[in-house]
Formats: sequence, C-alpha cells, structure tokens
Amino acid sequence: MEENHHHEANDFTDYNEAVTAYRKTFASKADVVAQTPDPAIRDMVEYFSQRGIETIWDRFDKQKPHCNFGLAGICCKNCSMGPCRITKKATKGTCGADADLIVARNLLRAVAAGTSSHGWRGRESMLALKAAAEGRLNLPIEGEGKIRATAKGFGINADGKTLNQLASEVADKLLEDLSRTLPDKHNAIYNFAPKERVKRWEQLGIMPIGTMHEVFDCLHRSTTGTDGDWKNTMKQLERTGLAFAWGSCFGTATAQDCLFGLPRQNTVKANLGALKDGYVNIAVHGHSPVLVSEIVRQGRSEKYINLAKSVGAQGIQFYGICCSGLSAMYRYADVIPLSNAVGAELVLGTGALDLWVADVQDVFPTIMEVADCVKTTVVTTNDAARLPGSEFYGYDHNHSNFDQTSQLAQKIIERAIRSFSERKDIPRHIPPYSVDAMTGYSIENLTKSFGGLQNFFDAIVDGRIRGVINLVGCNNPRLVHEKQIVEVAQELVKNNFFIMTNGCASFALIKMGFCNMQGWQKGGTTAREFLEPKGLPPIVHMGECLDNARANGMFKTVAEGTNNAIKDMPFAFVSPEWSNEKGICAALGFRLAGIDSYHCVYPPVQGSRNVENYLYNGARENCGGVMKINTDGKNLAKMIISDLEEKRKKLGWN
Repeated sequence: MEENHHHEANDFTDYNEAVTAYRKTFASKADVVAQTPDPAIRDMVEYFSQRGIETIWDRFDKQKPHCNFGLAGICCKNCSMGPCRITKKATKGTCGADADLIVARNLLRAVAAGTSSHGWRGRESMLALKAAAEGRLNLPIEGEGKIRATAKGFGINADGKTLNQLASEVADKLLEDLSRTLPDKHNAIYNFAPKERVKRWEQLGIMPIGTMHEVFDCLHRSTTGTDGDWKNTMKQLERTGLAFAWGSCFGTATAQDCLFGLPRQNTVKANLGALKDGYVNIAVHGHSPVLVSEIVRQGRSEKYINLAKSVGAQGIQFYGICCSGLSAMYRYADVIPLSNAVGAELVLGTGALDLWVADVQDVFPTIMEVADCVKTTVVTTNDAARLPGSEFYGYDHNHSNFDQTSQLAQKIIERAIRSFSERKDIPRHIPPYSVDAMTGYSIENLTKSFGGLQNFFDAIVDGRIRGVINLVGCNNPRLVHEKQIVEVAQELVKNNFFIMTNGCASFALIKMGFCNMQGWQKGGTTAREFLEPKGLPPIVHMGECLDNARANGMFKTVAEGTNNAIKDMPFAFVSPEWSNEKGICAALGFRLAGIDSYHCVYPPVQGSRNVENYLYNGARENCGGVMKINTDGKNLAKMIISDLEEKRKKLGWN
C-alpha cells in the first residue's frame, strides 16, 4: 500500500476501497512459516501443526475476512440504540454521530484503555515503593541515587530526611499525578518535561489534571449524547496522551527505578535454545515486577535450590516472557528472555516450563489450553487478571496483603518444584537456536560508556551518528511475525543511526543478534566506529515497554545538549507492528513530544477523512509530530531515513 493513503472525499465507497486494499496485505500462518526471521518460531509453528495445537495465526486466519467497518473505525456500540455503522446509505448513527465523531470517540476510548493499563500497574509499583519505605512491604529499596535525583527534581527538601522518608515523599508525588483530586499543576510535567513543550501544551490547553481523571473524562465524554465535536474529542485524546506519557509511563518507570534500582548491564542467553533441561524452569510473564522480584530472590536462595535438587533437579532457572521478564532480566542476571506476548504460546508448547507465573496484561487466555497439553502449572498473581483453570497466589484488590509478599513468593517456588516432580515424563521440544544479548542500558550507564555525553552530542552533530531512533512496540498477526521489526532495524543500522529498543519488539532484535557485538556484522560504518570501541552493540536494550520513559529522557538530553527543540531534531519513534491500546498511547506520547511516529499497521481511522488527515498532517502544528504509515518495513525505513536527513539539513548539520 502507498504510504499514508488518503481518500479524495469522505465517502463510504472511497474509504471502503482503501480498507479493502489494506486488508489484502494481512499475513497468513503460511506466510509466517515461510518468512519469519526467527527459525525457532518457524520450528514451533510447524511443531504445533503436527500436534494439532492451535496458534494465534490459526485464530487470525479464521477471522478473515476482517470487518471493514471495524478496520475503518466506523462501528459504534457505545449504547444499546446500536450497534451502528456508517455506510453510503446511513451516514450517521442512530444518535446522529457522524463518521468523524465515531472514529474520534473510538480512538479516545482506546487511548483511555492504554493509559489505564500502564497507570494501573504503575500504581502497584508506586504503592509498593511507599509500603517499602514505611516498612509494610519487606523489600529492599535499591534505587538510592534515583530517589535522591527524583526528590531534587520535584523540589522535595532532603535536609535531615532518611532515604525511606524521601522515597515515601517521591511515591506521594507520583501517586498524586496518577489520581489528583483537586486540579493543580502536574508534578512530573512541570518538573521534568522540556520547557518548550510545556509552553506549547499550555497554549493548546491540554494539560492533564491526573491520569485517572483523564481516563474518567474520556469515558464520560464518549457516552451517549455528550461530546459531539470530533475536534474537541481529539483535544481530550491529546490531553490523555500527556497523562499517559507523564503519569502512567514516566511515573511508573520512576517508581520502579526507585524501588528496584537502575538497570544493570549484563549479557544473557536468549531464545528457545537457551531453555535448560533438568532444571525447575519458571517463566515470568506480564507487566508487574513487584511480586516477580521476590519470586526471583526466593528462587535463588540456598533453601530453594537445595529443595529443587532434593527432587532431582539441577537447580532453578528463570525465563522472561513479555515485560515482567524484561524487567527481571535487566535487574537480575541470568533471567533468560524468550518471547514477546504473541510468541508466548509457542514457548509453553516446548514442554520445558514447569511453572508459568502470569501477572497482568498481554497474557492471552489461550495459554491455558497449551499449558493443559504439556501439563505446565499456571499461576496468576493479581485479582485483576485471573485465568480459568489456573492457581492463584497473589495480591488482593486493595493490596492489603503486601506484607505477605515473601510468603506468596515462597508458595510459588514450592509449587514450581512440585510441578517439576510431576512432569518428569513430559516430552520436550526445544529448537536449537540461542544467542547472546547485551542488556540493561540506561542514560546513566550509557553516559559512562560514551566517556561523557558531549562525545555523543558531537557524534550526532558531525554526522557519525545520523540520528536517534526508539524502535519498539507490540507484535501483530496482520504482519509476518517480527519480519517488519527486523527489516526496519537492518536498514537503520546500515545507515548509522543510534537505536534504542524496549518491550515486545526488542525480543526480535535480541534473537536476531542486533543486541550483541557480532551485530555489527549487519552493517554500519561511522556509527560502528564510534560505538564499537565503547563496547556498545548496534542496538541498545533499554528495558520493558514503559522504559519508553528512558528513550524520552535520552531525546530530551540530546536536544538540550545540542541547544535545539526536540521537534527539530533527527529523532524518530518507530513501532512497526503495534497492536494494542498501549501501542496507540506510546506513539501519541512521542508525537506530543514533537517526534514523528512510524508504523506498518494502520490505525482504525480510515472511515474519517478529518481524523485521518489530522493524525497524518494536521497534528504537526499542534503536537510537533505526526503519524506515518507504510506496510512494508524496508520502505518504512527509507521514509525514516529521508525524513531525518531532511531534519539534519534544516539544522545545517553534515
């Protein structure tokens, strides 16, 4: 499909043809087997077919042909007068909402959901930080430097205060941004966001009150007969995007760094070939690190290692699925990253996992079917995310049992050891593919690697580094699994960009060797000459999906260090395979910062020429950044390179 397809008129036939053309680009299971860059994925998909086990790609193929109304965003079911859909005959819903309003409202509700997702699990980390500071949660506070720096940034007076007192006050500031009751200045935005951006957001009137308030507002104004102005609806969408970026994302990342400390650089094995036979194998899957951190700590204790050996195991090994796994990986060495959310079922299907710890978000319900096939015990740990047939060892709705964290972790480890004993005769199928991955990068340790940030700034200005990229996002079965992520990365590495990654997309980059020193064989000349002697791989792994906050911090640091506004810099946010509400929010947050977002998946807005044109063009004046689409990864990369070279030209840089 052509990049940023536009229809000539806001007419049903016009956008129906556009969506139909887009639908024809959707991948199939056969395409995945033929084209996915990871041989372990190919191996497991074929193995599942032989065993008659359903995969996400089987389910996706059964959904075809996908509904044009849903793809275009012109289906409304917000009330029971519908559901309504916009057609050539019916240009308005029963209540009178037209295509522009329906598309804008649907997008707004998606942003509300994404904002609540990171905010919800962020609240758990913020509450945990406060509980640890007050002695109600028996976890060590490991981020002293982060606590002191954040307290200073918030203007908290540190004189005569203990570390725990400062941690408690930092938690209060973060929780206030999340759930502010009375309108007031947003702590994180006014103390940490770029001043140029703050001024622009004030001019636009999109400063959020607090994360929960803006989600509340989104749901209210999109109810029957409330906000009937699509432009005003989009204004609330942008306000909520700021609440996501600075309340849900920045706030959560800050709380976790304060409690668990900054990332620690280490090298780990990755991919399915790193699965260890003969060990009590435990996978951690989801997004909340609070209980996970204690599970890992307990599992490494002499007590439980000896208990595992007493039943015939060689020891206990942890594996990472999705963001709980990434968070554990970069803070605790020897947590092996295996897969993003879309590939989780394939990992389970190896039969090598004795226990699967599922907390919240991106845990598909069908993992229970695969777990039943291989007799893997699945444990859920949060009342917000239960799975039928799983066992529950976790926090209650009020987090009133934080004080039982150690006991819960011990029960989970003991259940894993018992599961190992019960599963000794279960067949294993482990594809023989593994790779080393260098992980645990942050602005702080990258500064040391650069020998000071000024060296990095100089390399960008003089052209050895052509620009800075944040390459992240979900995975989407509309595309061949991980293919577009890898294709985009390959082109950007060849063309000398500094690339950061986190979250689900990062698994593809890890598995394909971009995150180790051998990755330089994939290309890069001047960037390689600058980065390789400093011990840095072509792509630096910054953590889990909310660690977009680290990337945002890097963008701000580089812009300020070169005396430019972020919107004028050769920066890009790239999320080729995004698929869920958090993905919409992440891209929106960076566009509000003034950075264009690039994708291989279209948003559900093609039914509204006005909303579509605003996202692709009109938002430039307001936000500073727009959304750009091309369904082909190589062509998307060419677009990014061209755009960033043009920005360099305008800055007068070589």
